[in-house]
Amino acid sequence: MRIEGMSFRLIHVAALAIALSACGEKPAPPPPPTPEVGVVTVQPTAVPVVSELSGRTHAYLVAQVRARVDGVVLRREFTEGSLVKAGQRLYKIDPAPYIAALNTAKAALAKAKANLATQEALVARYKVLVEANAVSRQDYDNAIAARGQAAADVAAGEAAVETAQINLGYTDVVSPIAGQVGISQVTPGAYVQAGAATLMATVQQLDPMYVDVTQTSLDGLKLRREIQEGRLAADGPNAARVTLILEDGSIYRETGKLQFADVTVDQSTGSVALRALFPNADRVLLPGMFVRARIEQGVNNHAFLVPQIGVQYDRKGQSTVLAIDKDDKVELRAIQTLGANGQDWVVQDGLNPGDRIIVQGVDKVRPGTPVKTVAAQLPPPPPPGAPSADMVTGGASPPANAAPDAQAASGDKR
Repeated sequence: MRIEGMSFRLIHVAALAIALSACGEKPAPPPPPTPEVGVVTVQPTAVPVVSELSGRTHAYLVAQVRARVDGVVLRREFTEGSLVKAGQRLYKIDPAPYIAALNTAKAALAKAKANLATQEALVARYKVLVEANAVSRQDYDNAIAARGQAAADVAAGEAAVETAQINLGYTDVVSPIAGQVGISQVTPGAYVQAGAATLMATVQQLDPMYVDVTQTSLDGLKLRREIQEGRLAADGPNAARVTLILEDGSIYRETGKLQFADVTVDQSTGSVALRALFPNADRVLLPGMFVRARIEQGVNNHAFLVPQIGVQYDRKGQSTVLAIDKDDKVELRAIQTLGANGQDWVVQDGLNPGDRIIVQGVDKVRPGTPVKTVAAQLPPPPPPGAPSADMVTGGASPPANAAPDAQAASGDKR
């Protein structure tokens, strides 16, 4: 009996211990690891302010070769599309009528000169006779007047000869400039008229070449205001540099220079015309080509460059970034972008010097999350000449091909 009682008590104690252990608290799970993110540290940097504008090319000089005398074209003395020199003869108009007119003018001049010599001799004779009262004073005065009229006839004859020589010279139709001649508008045997200003050919100087673009008056006003307020600095000679993008998307290898900006705003479009000058020794640019010009109009010395992969957008389209505070925790920052510079967004407001911006691992963190930071491993920049977005004027917005749901989702993650 005693042994059975002890066994019962032992069993009861064991059962009570098991019950007490079952009612106790479970051990806490280990804390999750601190997420690791790649960051870049931003500092103010000088960024060129670039405007990308559309426009067309125009020849540096354009000369329309027109008939300046009436006549029949005897021959054409150039090859269409060839280079011609200034003063080179392009056409020959029948000179026979103008040779005859020149000879007639020369004969009339000779007659006028002979008459002048007679009148001068008569005046000299009458001068002696009037002093001796051999002729009347009236006869002497008439002789002087006749001499003046004869001198005027000589002057008129000389002008007629000069006019006839000029008209004869116009039968040689020459190029007024050096350049490339286009299609001939007349053929040998055609009758051309000075009164109708018959167009015969067009010569264009294609080196250098003008590029005319337009900029909205609002953008120009913003640019001038930012320069006046000191947020932008004129970049001296570099401020006028222009890069050209051709119709196929390639970059024109020559750099142009901004010549001038028009002082009048087009009332129908609200834009201002700008003109740039480009070398064109290889004749890559032709008149009338559609191009895009990137014009460096100044330098923003207080801008921050943030890799595009680190900038997101909320539901309202506001640009945001995830920054790291002094406690190594994530915080959401609203920023104001001016546009793109290569692979980076240009940030005007919302950042401070030394801020750490998350560009890798954005999807793993939320505002307030403690993180471990490492230097971001960014892809290398594109090689020189590769197409890239360099326009840094105007506000930035979400990419046109980004779905609204995706943008909203990115906002929810933050």
